[in-house]
Amino acid sequence: MSTTHPACPQCSLEEVHLQGANYVCDTCGYEWPAELAEATEVVRDSNGNVLADGDTVVLIKDLKVKGSSTTLKVGTKLKGIRITGSGDHAVEHGGIMLKQEFLRKA
Repeated sequence: MSTTHPACPQCSLEEVHLQGANYVCDTCGYEWPAELAEATEVVRDSNGNVLADGDTVVLIKDLKVKGSSTTLKVGTKLKGIRITGSGDHAVEHGGIMLKQEFLRKA
């Protein structure tokens, strides 16, 4: 019988076990509630780093903004992103929804 546990939100490794009502990371020792882990979706950038609200990211590709003639250029730094956790476009900045695969953490 195989049970899958979520990756650690602090070090992003999958060496995690359930201890009572909390998950515990075997590598770094971080503990978090099991019900919280199941309710939140982890959003990662193009390099696999976990993104959180308020992070600064850099675009890795030119992106055309739908409904506008604006193009976001590669290398543009976006400060204070917001994680929406809804589908492909899980990152929001300035009213623009972005795919996390075109971002890297700064």
